Amino acid sequence: MIIEYFKRLFIKNKEFILNEVLEVKGLMQLLMKNRNTGEKWTKEEKKEIKKHFKNISKVVPVLLIFFLPGGFLLLPFLTEVLDRRKIKRIHLI
Repeated sequence: MIIEYFKRLFIKNKEFILNEVLEVKGLMQLLMKNRNTGEKWTKEEKKEIKKHFKNISKVVPVLLIFFLPGGFLLLPFLTEVLDRRKIKRIHLI
């Protein structure tokens, strides 16, 4: 499936993408907004993400996928790959 293909590309380039995203102040928080709060990105936020991705894609070309029609639908997969909270939290009852 094509989504799995792009997810593998994100995983393969995770370190490069993460390093570049962390270079841009506030971009990681913006990317994780949907994942952390469940709120959707506004049109302005999507424009800001695309602006940053345009610059980052010069270093990490896989991000060019977000400029194709429907490419933004893959953003949740990228945030899943970049999420640094991989440790499952154990809740004591």
